[in-house]
Amino acid sequence: MARFDRALAEYVSERLRAAEGGETEALYDLGLLYSTGQGVNLNLVEAHKWFNLAAMMGLQRAAVDRSDLARDMSTGEIADAQRQAREWQSAH
Repeated sequence: MARFDRALAEYVSERLRAAEGGETEALYDLGLLYSTGQGVNLNLVEAHKWFNLAAMMGLQRAAVDRSDLARDMSTGEIADAQRQAREWQSAH
């Protein structure tokens, strides 16, 4: 069983707060965290959502990582991630 890493949990919380504030780098960082399972459960749909949001803000490396990630996802998973990104964007 993995031990709880308080510093990593705090980092994830800080990145979520920064993303709520519209910080593009935070959106990208969340994509990285979810795509690797660092500090959060590995979740490709969630990772794609965050990469998509960062890409929409003009971050080119987010678009590249989103494309790479999509190769390991089903069409339904990609559609779900895109829907979640639109919903997040509408709420923020």
